[in-house]
Amino acid sequence: MRLTRGKLLAGAAVAALLALTGCGGGSDAKDGTAEETTVPATATGSLEELAAEVKCKPSIQTDADEIRQGVCKISTGKFILATFATDRGQREWLDGAKDYGGSYLVGAKWVAVGDQKMVTTLRGRLGGTLEQGTSHGAGHSGHQGG
Repeated sequence: MRLTRGKLLAGAAVAALLALTGCGGGSDAKDGTAEETTVPATATGSLEELAAEVKCKPSIQTDADEIRQGVCKISTGKFILATFATDRGQREWLDGAKDYGGSYLVGAKWVAVGDQKMVTTLRGRLGGTLEQGTSHGAGHSGHQGG
């Protein structure tokens, strides 16, 4: 398996986000009422247009032909917003990123990455589909059995 630039960027993005938001396993939705029934049509547009929908000015971290990525900060916290040139590029990025855990809001050639509460909040503005990364658990003692 060849390690692509996109997968490296995905790993770096998710690792940076987990450092910003903490690596907790997340918590269950508290009420799951209005948030789930008021999901708008999935937004489309550039990184800056999507960020404007949630009233943030992204701090651009990656500006390449195949991916643009920035960190956004809003009143409820921080998240990473990435846009992609192709659907395939988005799926490859997402498949690699999910190995690092986290919560993902997925739209048409864009992904927002944050904790569960953040992506649920963003979904109320951007629409999209919620996806979860692989949970590796926390608190391993490092004990090796033998």
